[in-house]
Amino acid sequence: MHLTPEVVAHEYEWVADRGDRIVPLVNEVRADLGDLFGTTVDTVEQSQYHDAVDEVFADGDRAVNVAALVRLLRKLDVEGDYPGFVVDELLGREPAGMIAGTQPFRLLGEATFHYADVHVHQGETAGVDDLDAALAAGFQTRLPGWDWTDSPSPFRVTRP
Repeated sequence: MHLTPEVVAHEYEWVADRGDRIVPLVNEVRADLGDLFGTTVDTVEQSQYHDAVDEVFADGDRAVNVAALVRLLRKLDVEGDYPGFVVDELLGREPAGMIAGTQPFRLLGEATFHYADVHVHQGETAGVDDLDAALAAGFQTRLPGWDWTDSPSPFRVTRP
């Protein structure tokens, strides 16, 4: 695989165009996790998704890595799926974390990937199913709407 600015732009467009599929997944994951954790989580609109995609791909270092993983997952399929379970899980977890941001959001994006992945079975390739789960997990983590992210951490230490 050869990555160029044009390839990154192409993958950016693919991710942006996937909003009709990803935004409902984001909202489904948020509703499920909100129920599990006893909280209400804001839904995400298409415009928020597109703004977040723009933000991720505006960071060139992050963009080239996300684009490479997107391209790999789009092309990945393993006959019978199970023999490729480890590689598609690894390749799916990474973009979820990269998209989510820095710690602790990165870890939350990776963990959420595994939850979302269990719910995504569209009949496309194993890689595309994992990619959809990764995009949903990463963007749902990156975007605001969780109460605990709306205020400063009670664990922060400030100089008196």
